[in-house]
Amino acid sequence: MVQTHHSALIIGGGSAGISVAARLQRAGITDIGVIDPATTHYYQPLWTLVGGGRASIAETGRPEASVMPKAVQWIRERAQDIDPDAQTVTTDNGVHGYDQLVVCPGIQLDWDKVPGMTESLDTPYVSSNYTQALAPKTWDLIQATRSGTAIFTMPAGPIKCAGAPQKIAYLAADYWRQHNVLKDIRVVLVLPTPGMFGVKVFADELEKVVRHYGIEVRKNSELVEVDPHNKQAVIADNSADTKETIGYDMMHVVPPQSAPDWLKTTQLAVPDSPTGYVDIDKHTMQHVRYPNVFALGDAGSSPNSKTGAAIRKQAPVVAENFVAAGKSAPLNAKYDGYASCPLTTSRHKMLLAEFDYTMEPAPTFPVINTRRERRDMWYLKRFGLPFMYWKLMLRGRA
Repeated sequence: MVQTHHSALIIGGGSAGISVAARLQRAGITDIGVIDPATTHYYQPLWTLVGGGRASIAETGRPEASVMPKAVQWIRERAQDIDPDAQTVTTDNGVHGYDQLVVCPGIQLDWDKVPGMTESLDTPYVSSNYTQALAPKTWDLIQATRSGTAIFTMPAGPIKCAGAPQKIAYLAADYWRQHNVLKDIRVVLVLPTPGMFGVKVFADELEKVVRHYGIEVRKNSELVEVDPHNKQAVIADNSADTKETIGYDMMHVVPPQSAPDWLKTTQLAVPDSPTGYVDIDKHTMQHVRYPNVFALGDAGSSPNSKTGAAIRKQAPVVAENFVAAGKSAPLNAKYDGYASCPLTTSRHKMLLAEFDYTMEPAPTFPVINTRRERRDMWYLKRFGLPFMYWKLMLRGRA
């Protein structure tokens, strides 16, 4: 039995869901439901700075109720299935109907895809900034490390904030340099890509950064197994088809990622895709088979970098096209693939990598040279972007 029915139903109360809900309200849609069981809303980009000792974990979260648009019906349940033909969403506590649907439940961290990774997190030597609970542990590990080998890994495939695996390595290396112990630490950065970054101009700048710190970069490589008892990491070099075991004294890991398991089994997922993202047009954000369904954020199939900056550009497109689709009007709003990766290259500098589907630089500040690391960009990352997020983006104003 359908418990509620909404003209606009949104799955997910993260940055994507809240931003779209606020924009739909501003567009005059009054019957909006948001499905999300979370009690706390997190500004996740700061978790890297928490792990690097440059922000406190307390300032990254606020009560979910404080960011939920007031007139929206907040359905505090967990989505478990979508039937796009019946136009219903099943949760852990009922069934909810919709006229139009926005799917943005976020991304799933697949810790178990790498043997030993889950178990390693329970040891004193491994952490990850990809969870709120573990980010402070990363900082503890960095401070405690004075010699030995430190490994920082990145998995293959799309992940949220693909720059984060590198950022924490640079924050750590800069801290160790300041404390005159970097010379005693072997820093290994494991990247699945052939270059430091997908856009050459930023990749070239990052090559300078790793040379400055003396970081050993393993490209075309990934962590495939962890032996937490013996503190060993198995690194596969996919270009040479070889494996190497490296002992570690500390390690920061990032798990493979995909759409939530329940979403993968729905008719909305890309057919025969192991990652299970919602099958949408990369410009209009509308589902390719169900015109009353839209998706954005990390769970969408659009081939952009999965960042909060991408969501900021996607949300107005989804809101405008959502309203147009409800009126059977043309979908005129287009998303160009814009994404931004604020790469902290030290404890006081940042490289702002902005780009779009062309994989060419797409600077927001054309009068400022953001193709190199800058101190003023650090202040944008540390203070400007959080302010924009809480005060503007979540309110549908930016």
